[in-house]
Amino acid sequence: MKLGVSLSYLSMEWPLVKFLLWALLLFVQIHEHIACIEVERMGLLELKSFLKSKTNRTEPLLPTWVNDTKSECCSWEQVRCNTTTGHVIKLMLSSINQEQNYEDTWYMNVSLFQPFKELKNLDLSNNKIAGWLGNEESNCLSKMSKLAHLNLSWNNFDKEILRILGALPVLKSLDLSNNQMEGPLLSHESRFLSKMSKLTHLNLSSNQFDKEILRSLGDLPVLQSLDLSYNYIKAPLSSHVVNLNNLEVLILKGNGLNGSPPFKDMANFSNLKILDLSENSFIGSIPPYIGALSSLKAISLHSNRLNGTLAIREMCALKKLEELDLSGNNFEGILPPCLTNLTSLRLLDISYNRFSGNLSLSPIASWTSLEYIDLSYNLFEGLFSFSLFANHSKLKVIQLFSDNNKLDIKTENPSWDPSFQLKVLLLSNCSLNKPTGNIPKFLFDQHELEVIDISHNKLNGSFPIWLLENNTRLQLLSLRSNSFAGQFHLPTYRSMDLRWLDVSDNNLDGRLQENIGKIIPKLEYLNLSRNYFEGDLPSSIGDMSNLEKLDLSFNNFSGEVPMELVANCTHLGILRLSNNYFHGEIFSKNFNLSLNSLELNNNYFTGTLPVAPLRVMFLDISNNHMSGIIPVWIVNNNTINLWNVDLSNNIFEGNIPCGLISTLNLSYNLLSGLLPSCLNLENARHLLLRGNNLTGSLPKAIFISSYIVTFDIRDNSFSGNIPEEIYGLSELRVLLLSGNQFSGTIPKQLCWLKKISIMDLSRNFFSGTIPYCFYNITFGKVVASEFVYIMNSFGWVPGFSLPYKSLLNEDSQIEGTDFYFHVPVEIEFLTKYRSNLYRGLVLDMMSTLDLSFNKLTGEIPPDLGQLSSIFAVNLSYNQLNGPIPKTFSNLTQLESLDLSHNNLNGEIPSELTDLTFLEVFTVDHNNLSGKVPDMKKQFSTFGESSYEGNPFLCGAPLKKSCTDTNESPPSSQKSSEANDGRWYEVDLLAFFTSFLVSCIIFFLGVVSVLYINPHWRQRCFNLVEDRMYWCYFFALNTLKELSSRMCH
Repeated sequence: MKLGVSLSYLSMEWPLVKFLLWALLLFVQIHEHIACIEVERMGLLELKSFLKSKTNRTEPLLPTWVNDTKSECCSWEQVRCNTTTGHVIKLMLSSINQEQNYEDTWYMNVSLFQPFKELKNLDLSNNKIAGWLGNEESNCLSKMSKLAHLNLSWNNFDKEILRILGALPVLKSLDLSNNQMEGPLLSHESRFLSKMSKLTHLNLSSNQFDKEILRSLGDLPVLQSLDLSYNYIKAPLSSHVVNLNNLEVLILKGNGLNGSPPFKDMANFSNLKILDLSENSFIGSIPPYIGALSSLKAISLHSNRLNGTLAIREMCALKKLEELDLSGNNFEGILPPCLTNLTSLRLLDISYNRFSGNLSLSPIASWTSLEYIDLSYNLFEGLFSFSLFANHSKLKVIQLFSDNNKLDIKTENPSWDPSFQLKVLLLSNCSLNKPTGNIPKFLFDQHELEVIDISHNKLNGSFPIWLLENNTRLQLLSLRSNSFAGQFHLPTYRSMDLRWLDVSDNNLDGRLQENIGKIIPKLEYLNLSRNYFEGDLPSSIGDMSNLEKLDLSFNNFSGEVPMELVANCTHLGILRLSNNYFHGEIFSKNFNLSLNSLELNNNYFTGTLPVAPLRVMFLDISNNHMSGIIPVWIVNNNTINLWNVDLSNNIFEGNIPCGLISTLNLSYNLLSGLLPSCLNLENARHLLLRGNNLTGSLPKAIFISSYIVTFDIRDNSFSGNIPEEIYGLSELRVLLLSGNQFSGTIPKQLCWLKKISIMDLSRNFFSGTIPYCFYNITFGKVVASEFVYIMNSFGWVPGFSLPYKSLLNEDSQIEGTDFYFHVPVEIEFLTKYRSNLYRGLVLDMMSTLDLSFNKLTGEIPPDLGQLSSIFAVNLSYNQLNGPIPKTFSNLTQLESLDLSHNNLNGEIPSELTDLTFLEVFTVDHNNLSGKVPDMKKQFSTFGESSYEGNPFLCGAPLKKSCTDTNESPPSSQKSSEANDGRWYEVDLLAFFTSFLVSCIIFFLGVVSVLYINPHWRQRCFNLVEDRMYWCYFFALNTLKELSSRMCH
């Protein structure tokens, strides 16, 4: 009876006992083991002391690791302990030496890890470790018998590390990526690798292994994940790798592999789930052997040279496929219907290919599991309706950039309701909702957007403030190159997360909000250029302390630049205020910016340049009212990294200081004196000094540069001969010496400058003959390059992590943007009787020779006819004689030929009619005779003025007929004119009346256009003002020159 009662009691209490035991275990798990193993605590402190001796960190190293018995080492940073035993099982010591230079490598004492007998996971990545200290490294490591995961990536280990790591008996995961291992593995090195037979994950990426590494991997039978990306394998897969039947992940990107993708060699990889063959050189179409990889979940072939179509039955059978990346190839054709079988597809990237057809007929509607889709830069055409995405409830990222102008995207018809909430929408330049230009209505229902780019779509309406109000986590908004108009108002609440805002090239106007800097204080990139904003800049713009690029150019802003901007925005790398109405002195004592690019051109800034050097790489203050002398730091980049300076069209005076710079434009100022021989052009690229009062001869020392491309000293008062040392300018492409007082003969050394495309020696006093060797100069034959550009990297706009976790990449990214600025050199010169400004690619393609207004004699060298790529030749106003060379008919690209005002004789070669591009041809005021070329092709456009002053020429368009045997006497000519009824007489009243009416109509038309278009009105006023200043300085320079000559 008692026994029964006891059993009954125990059965009642047993659930309570189990509950108490469970609670006790839970309590232990939650509070962990409170007692740190003393030996391991001391070992951690010794390890810290060693690491501290190897680092230059300014911040404290592992501050929680303190020598205090009351301090629990299991709670120290970067340390994890077993919750039951208290033993250290994980150490995360990455980036300890991150502040050191790349060359500052060091050696780790591996014996310091001996106290940690239970250590399972060790991370020493990104520390610049070059090896181990001591001679017993293998013995020390062998005692770490439980170490299963080791990360030694981003160090400086070589292959010797394999010998040491072979002593780890249970190592399962090894990361040796981004080290200094290179070349083939020797036989004994391969044996060390094969000892790690329990490895399941091996990362050897970003080393310099060659194909022999593949042979060594065959002895790792349980390997599941292998990353060999960014090595130098450049060979097919070996038979040893083919035997790795347990592989689930294989990464071979960036190895220079070529031929057909090796799917046939992978037939045994039945467990393969992730395959990355991107950034290689594979060619041809996708082989059908891909069908053997039936377990594939993710495959990337991006950035190869593959082509063909996707109509491959075996590929369409990969029903487990979740990620497909074919971007950056030459695939073509339509997206085949059989791809509807890929119902598990979560990521599809086919950007940068040649796919075509109508997207509305593609399988897009069937891929309802899609989270990420990128169809950018293909040849799709026709109408694509966004309603096909209506049932894609998981969709997070849509990218569809276009550049073929044949794809029209409609978002409104038919009506539909989105089931998704996007995080990224990139629809740039894709004819969005053409022709209405309405912003997509489905965006009203989106509340989780982080990135929006709908630029270059000609969208209209007012600024969509609701995009910012509805999407409070928005980081990037690009509306550039649309037609949004009206006020630019941001939401009134403050501290938005926006980092990038671009509304450039729209029709926005009005003033900026006074508190704009408080509304978007985290902004890093702000571009408001090419709009119609006006008024002063609000001082709150200085609250954008993270700002890296600010572009306000081509607006109507006025007033002074707020002090807060130049004092507080210390992260600014690019500041563009050009083409506005700013005034005042910007370089005040509060100027505290360290910039890559400062562009203040075409404003009304006054004052002088600061005495202390500006921290800037590119400086453009042209077309302002700056004055004073030019400080030495402008041309001395030994102390600052100043590459390019444009101070043209100001009122600077004094001498040019000595120094060294890459590009210097001081044109149209009041500079005087000699060109200093200490001006170091050794590394200079462009020197422009036009329109000053510089005098004297050219110092020979400036011709030592082998890099200078542009040399423009026109419209000064230089004199003397051209130094023979000019041949040292071997890279010279533009030589402009006109409007000076140079004399003597043209040196033959100019013929050594074979890369010249533009040579202007006009308006000087050169004598002698034209060098026959000019035919050696290219004059346009050099392939167009970027010689007229200054390319600099001026900063970085960070990328954005996309809300999609890829199986192929840890994080999907929108790539950041490195700002490469192509700064065009502008050259103004005369062609076709017009003075034009040439810049950029147009200047790069231009080729011309101008020797006009000199005292050259002798015949025109026939060899000039070999300059087959030249566009313009001007030899007018000289004393040349002899015939016009027939070889000029070989100048097939010639557009302008001026031989007027010389003493040329003989006939005009009829072969010149073959010059089909000729627009200007004049040989007036010579001694030419015979029949003018037939009025056909281009010569039918040339009138009598092209030939006047040659009394012995005849034939149309001249009045003199070639059938006359003698000159007609004046009386006969007068009689003939009388018989013709005095054809040249006109009704003077009718002429002046029509002329006056035409002038009135033209004036009213110009006024109307300027009234309607404020942008043109601003340009017109700027032009008038520039011409006024030019006339003023021209008159001033002329008076100074006359007065100086009178004094002499």
